[in-house]
Amino acid sequence: MIEIKNIRKSFGDKVVLHDVSATMKPGDTSLIIGSSGSGKTVLMKIMIGLLPVDSGSVFYEGRDITTMPEKELKELRMQVGMLFQGSALFDSKTVEANVMFPLDMFTKSTYKEKLKRVNEVLDRVNLKDVNKKFPSEISGGMKKRVALARAIVQNPKYLFCDEPNSGLDPQTSLVIDKLIKELTNEYKTTTVINTHDMNTVMESGDYILYLYQGNKQWEGSNKEIIFSKDERLNSFIFASEFLAKAKEMSMIEAKK
Repeated sequence: MIEIKNIRKSFGDKVVLHDVSATMKPGDTSLIIGSSGSGKTVLMKIMIGLLPVDSGSVFYEGRDITTMPEKELKELRMQVGMLFQGSALFDSKTVEANVMFPLDMFTKSTYKEKLKRVNEVLDRVNLKDVNKKFPSEISGGMKKRVALARAIVQNPKYLFCDEPNSGLDPQTSLVIDKLIKELTNEYKTTTVINTHDMNTVMESGDYILYLYQGNKQWEGSNKEIIFSKDERLNSFIFASEFLAKAKEMSMIEAKK
């Protein structure tokens, strides 16, 4: 479980997060949503320990990482998996080497043991016979699944995903959403996703935190969001759905 309490963050005179609190539970897919500049990316970086806070706390199972010694923080990060927005694969490494990278860095397993684990997670994300391919030789959706395999290769307790559907067509986006949801349930990870994709919100949002200009404007589940009377949230949902439809239509036109 991850608890954030009264997080405040500013850059110079600009306050980016105002007293934000939330709880993300194991086995749940927790989403942070909001328009550009709402503070959701800054909040995720704070939750991972990449940015310091001005005030407030971030608790992992009761341990506050904002006051944690660097050695303990490094140990904790070994329990964290990260799916980056652009996949962040190494172009010069094969799929197999990309997925194996965290095992090379953080374990003393034999090559045979590491390869076994790599094949397990590639199989889990429905990728076979791609071990020796390079990122340039596979599709965008496959790259995202490789990146997801790398994120879970160490059986993380915590999984962070930054805009996992960015640059993907609607059908592939659904595949990624389904995989993340299944893996969260399977491994009982505490999964936190930054997204503006309303399909993700409606399909996967066990817990949703909506930020507006750095404030916690609304929180609830995907079952509750459709009944929300919050005008700012409803405007955001409508705008997001409109943009998603426009994007889908442009992709269809581009394929003609």
